[in-house]
Amino acid sequence: MDAKARARAGWDWLRGPEPWTRRMLAGDLAIAGLLALLGLGVEELDHGGVRRMLASAGVVAALTLLRRRLPVVTLVVGAAVFPFLPGTLLVTSLLGWSAGRRIIGVGRALGAFTAAFLAEVGLSVVQQWAQMRPVLVIVFSTLMFLATAVMPGLASRYWSQRRTLLRALQERNAQLMRERAMVAGQARLRERQRIAQDMHDSLGHQLALISVHTGALEVDPALTDRQREAVGVLRQASVAAMHELREVVGILRDGVEAPAPVEEAQPAARGVAGIAGIVDAARSAGTDVRMTTSGQPRPLVAACDHAAYRIVQEALTNAYKHASGSSISVELRYEDDSLVVEIANGPGPGTGPCEVVSGGQGLTGLRERARLVGGMVHAGATEDGGFRVAGVLPYGAEPAGAEVVADDFGQQAQAQVPGHAGGPPMDWAAVDRELAVRRRSRTGGMALGCGIAVAAVVLLVIVVGAVLVLLVGSVNESMISRAEYDRVQVGESEEAVRARLPEGEGFLTNGMERRGPDRPQGAQCLALLSSEDSGLSTDTVFRFCFQGGKLVDKQAYEVKQ
Repeated sequence: MDAKARARAGWDWLRGPEPWTRRMLAGDLAIAGLLALLGLGVEELDHGGVRRMLASAGVVAALTLLRRRLPVVTLVVGAAVFPFLPGTLLVTSLLGWSAGRRIIGVGRALGAFTAAFLAEVGLSVVQQWAQMRPVLVIVFSTLMFLATAVMPGLASRYWSQRRTLLRALQERNAQLMRERAMVAGQARLRERQRIAQDMHDSLGHQLALISVHTGALEVDPALTDRQREAVGVLRQASVAAMHELREVVGILRDGVEAPAPVEEAQPAARGVAGIAGIVDAARSAGTDVRMTTSGQPRPLVAACDHAAYRIVQEALTNAYKHASGSSISVELRYEDDSLVVEIANGPGPGTGPCEVVSGGQGLTGLRERARLVGGMVHAGATEDGGFRVAGVLPYGAEPAGAEVVADDFGQQAQAQVPGHAGGPPMDWAAVDRELAVRRRSRTGGMALGCGIAVAAVVLLVIVVGAVLVLLVGSVNESMISRAEYDRVQVGESEEAVRARLPEGEGFLTNGMERRGPDRPQGAQCLALLSSEDSGLSTDTVFRFCFQGGKLVDKQAYEVKQ
């Protein structure tokens, strides 16, 4: 394996299971640099040397970059090196957050945080054994670990689990919506097939009989030319009706238009272009029909084009039924924003026996068809006793970009904006239920989040309080006045002197006895600070050295802070 392949393998291992993009790498490097810089400040406050500063910065950078791949190891290592490298204090919170999010399993996470806790507390006791009391070290280290590692880990784990749960709920909801759409589609398909079969068996049979009988009647030599022409019109109408029925049945059954056989006549165009055909057919049947067109013809969308054809067809049918023999006018006016279709007929010659079969749904269907494409239909009697049907249809879709459509059950819904990906219809009831569930669960989520926040604040208060107590105790155990220093005389017994002086065990006097004048050979020294010192850059130190059970030397000197 060459060096390039090894580097590639090492990079893949370092990246781990998560996709590590350039943006994430740049972010991790920026975080590592910031934490390393802040760590150098902490080392400077702790009087760390150059080597320790460099080691602290290197450890912070390594732990930051490896936390994605090795969350457990980096957490334990970060906790273990903190007692020896105080500059790694801030990276502990980042490692706790990363470990709480990435460690899988409660048991494994508990074990990782326990190992990190034992490592930090145990090594802190070992490192501070000679300078401080172990109990204070254990308490202080425990509070620090809880505040800097445990609380970020709990918050991260809660946030990660909540995000995972919401994603799972969204995927589950999407799956249920897809399954519901499939079930509804299958139900619609079965219903459409049933309707198609009924139409084919009933209307198809009747139209076939009409076509056969009119065809036979057309060649009857007993008919006059006028009668034969009328019978031909009836036969052509029945054949066209059979073609349209075949198309409708094909659409209901398969969802696509069924192609007509080559040897049969093609059905009339069902659009504005087909209006002239039905007008000519009406004239051939002996009806006085006049058609006029005004304005510049413009194309219409398919739904509006079909609606115009149906309006004219239904209006002519009504005129045939209710005003047979009256003159009919069909007018198409291309306005600036819409097409106006107007059909008017004069009064009928008289009312005869009620032999016309009418379901009373024709005009209602026209109004609904026009409304679905953004238009309107008006129908009513004229002043001369005739009847007028007028439809106004837009040339294109509605300006809003969404048009109202109706599904197979007659329910209205908003169509998708053109150019956008379509999807299943929105289930508003399901959305309302989901929002209700979220509102009910929001209280529990807020309570848990507030509980974590309150616990974090309490721990921080405890840590600050412990630090203040430790500081006050260290001050009390590390300072004496100049008068107390002067009262102590060289030659007094060590027991008597120590009984009058504080113990001097605290971080304020740590190493002060070695920073003054040379100590007597073999002597043990006690360093205390002056309680009357007002210097901003120096501290006054009182040092007492004991040997052989007696005070053999005392010195007062200043050291830089």
